[in-house]
Amino acid sequence: MNRFFSLVFLFVTFACIDVYAHALWIETNPTGRIGQKQTVKISYAEPGESPEKIQDWYSDIKAFELWLISPSQQKIKLTVTPADNQYIAEFTPESDGVYTLAVGHLAKDLGGNTKYQFNATATVRVGKALTASAAYPNDLNVALTNVAKVYKVGQPVALAGIFNGKPSDKLRVSVHSPSGWNKEIFTNAEGVAEFTPVWPDTYRIEASKSEKETGEQGGKPYQSVWRCATYVFDVAN
Repeated sequence: MNRFFSLVFLFVTFACIDVYAHALWIETNPTGRIGQKQTVKISYAEPGESPEKIQDWYSDIKAFELWLISPSQQKIKLTVTPADNQYIAEFTPESDGVYTLAVGHLAKDLGGNTKYQFNATATVRVGKALTASAAYPNDLNVALTNVAKVYKVGQPVALAGIFNGKPSDKLRVSVHSPSGWNKEIFTNAEGVAEFTPVWPDTYRIEASKSEKETGEQGGKPYQSVWRCATYVFDVAN
């Protein structure tokens, strides 16, 4: 009997690990134009794998809210429409500057005794700004330090890790490209992590942070909180 429960425990543990390797991703064209409609896609997947069908998304993640933060810092909730394995939204830029799209969702169900939060951001540059920063609306954020720059192979890429509005040191950041090139880096005391891309491609960035914290959610006790944050950007030749 003890052996049976041990096997069940191991199965549940590894199943939870697999579930929480997934993350929400926001994808859109990184540049836009005033008056031209911009399409946004939100998916739930592991880096390098096909997105999960919406009916298979974990817990209540499909109940997320998508927010648009304009260059003037106005925050607007966007309408999302389901489409098989992703949600679709649209917005139309009205001025030059950097627009930030953001999702911050706390899953309703605990994973064992852990609370899980899924965060994602994306940026759209409108106009010819030489330098620009993203907004950091979620508890945990990761983004390019300069979202206006065109990043190229062989040139360093600097990423900012922000937790509760402040630079976060020792934050683990995973870098993934469809070519199979992956790397794990950590933020320094200034909350910055760097890597040099070796292939042109669309890169997926995922930061994660675990903390001990006790409380109750949905009438169930938890002892820790796990957060992830994602960001997608392109690297040119």
